Amino acid sequence: GLAPGALGANRTGIPFAGDSSGDTLHLALETVGLTGNVRITNALNCLPPANRPTAIELANCRKFLQDDIATLMHQNGRKVIFALGRVAHGALVKTLSLRAADFAFAHGAVHEVEAGVFLVDSYHCSRLNTSTRRLTPAMLVDVLARAQGLLRNPDAVI
Repeated sequence: GLAPGALGANRTGIPFAGDSSGDTLHLALETVGLTGNVRITNALNCLPPANRPTAIELANCRKFLQDDIATLMHQNGRKVIFALGRVAHGALVKTLSLRAADFAFAHGAVHEVEAGVFLVDSYHCSRLNTSTRRLTPAMLVDVLARAQGLLRNPDAVI
C-alpha cells in the first residue's frame, strides 16, 4: 500500500519512492541482485487515515491488485509474489481466492499457492518496523534471497 507514504509514494504515485521504507527495500533488492527484475504493486492505492486501511478501502482497491496478479499469472515460468506486511499478505490471499486459515502470515513464510506459484511473506520495511528492529536489513535481504532462490531453482524446497 501507499501508507504512510505522504512524503514518498503517495506524493509521487510510485510505490516505495522517496521515503525510508523505499530506501530499505531498494537497498535489499540491490543486495540480492533483483533491481530492475521486480514489479512492485500495491494492495492499497491511497493514503488511509491514521495509516490503517479499512476493509472497504482494501476492497475498493482489490480490482487493481487483481489486474496486476492476472498479468503475472499469464507469464510463463515460476512466479514469486512477495508480500511486504500482513495487510499485503491478506489482500493477496483474498485476491488469489485462497483460504486464509491455510496461508498464515509469518515473516519468512513461503506458501506454494499453486504449482510453481509462491507467496513469500516479510514484515513490512516501514520505519516503525526497522526502527524497532522487528525487521532488520539483513532479515529483509535473507527473505528476498529465499524468494530469488525459488525463481532460480525448480527443485527448491519450501
